[in-house]
Amino acid sequence: MALRRTLFGRKRFLLLVLLIIVVVIVWALLPQRKAPTEFLTATAEQRPLQQAVLADGTLTASKLVSVGAQASGQIKRLRVELGDQVKEGQLVAEIDSMTQQNALQNAQAALKNIEAQRAAKQAQLSNYRAAFARQQAMLAKNLTAKADYDDAQAILATTEAEIRALDAQIVQAQIEVNTAQVNLGYTRIVSPMDGTVVSVPVEEGQTVNAVQSAPTLIKVANLDTMTVKAQISEADVIKVEPGMKVWFTILGEPQKRYEGTLRAIEPAPDSINNDTSSSLTSASSSSSSDKTAIYYYGLFDVPNPQHRLRISMSAEVHIVLGERQNAVVIPATALDNLDGKSSVQIVDANQQVTRRQVTVGLNNNVEAEILSGLKPGEKVVLGQRSTAIAKADGMGPR
Repeated sequence: MALRRTLFGRKRFLLLVLLIIVVVIVWALLPQRKAPTEFLTATAEQRPLQQAVLADGTLTASKLVSVGAQASGQIKRLRVELGDQVKEGQLVAEIDSMTQQNALQNAQAALKNIEAQRAAKQAQLSNYRAAFARQQAMLAKNLTAKADYDDAQAILATTEAEIRALDAQIVQAQIEVNTAQVNLGYTRIVSPMDGTVVSVPVEEGQTVNAVQSAPTLIKVANLDTMTVKAQISEADVIKVEPGMKVWFTILGEPQKRYEGTLRAIEPAPDSINNDTSSSLTSASSSSSSDKTAIYYYGLFDVPNPQHRLRISMSAEVHIVLGERQNAVVIPATALDNLDGKSSVQIVDANQQVTRRQVTVGLNNNVEAEILSGLKPGEKVVLGQRSTAIAKADGMGPR
């Protein structure tokens, strides 16, 4: 009896194992269901769109003047400090003027000396004219010798010539006086314009030498209006022109836009100032792989009444090529180009995909304007992925 129970138990076990094997084989032979396809989509939106050329910019003062010294000597007094507001004609510095004062006094003394010599000659001229007149009257009556008449005439002519020479010397002496006065004036340095003192590279007591070049004492800038110099690449410069709308942001206020109008585009790159005939020749013979990037400066002005913008600030400049206020916008990556025509793939609520031809307007390579073929709210396909991958990274249909 026990043996029969043991055999029956083994049969049941073998049947169970066999059943499991059959189920596994059947499951393996059945076709597997593919994971449903899930699309990455973006919704067409109606909103403003702008196409612009991006450029790096640097802020400069609309007018910056280096106030130099035309006189050599020790700086006796600096009357301004960094950041001071100055007016045109305001005294900003004084240089020791003793040398210039002495030069002026010498010139004035020389002028007076020549004027005195002329006065003496003028008195002699009166006597010589009278003597000549007498000799002339006496000669008419044969009361004097012809030689005496000739001597009187020669003395008169010589004295008149000497006076003309003294007149010329007086003019020269007056020029020396004027020059000395100008040089004395150079010891008092005044501001040539209204503005802000942005640099004071010297100190009181320092000696400056203006013989070879005029040393800079201060720099005055007009900060009420700033000029932005935007570096436009040679690939983009043909797209822009003066009069275009421009806006920029700075690092300290990335959320604030400063707007302006492109005033000018420099006709040559800034590197032309460093070019020589030899460098141009060597540049032309070098390979294209060694060629450096070429940039042209675009210039525009922006009001700065509160002086928040400062010299040498960096700016991210956008030169607007075109803009729309109510454009139908999709990501540019959703566009396909088939046979030279633009199209997009549209997915409906049932995840059914259809291809539709569209007309593209503005395209800044990030976003594109759809002029026709698409309505706001429709979803366009950006790509696709399996459900398993989407669940793994936490992404679902948009």
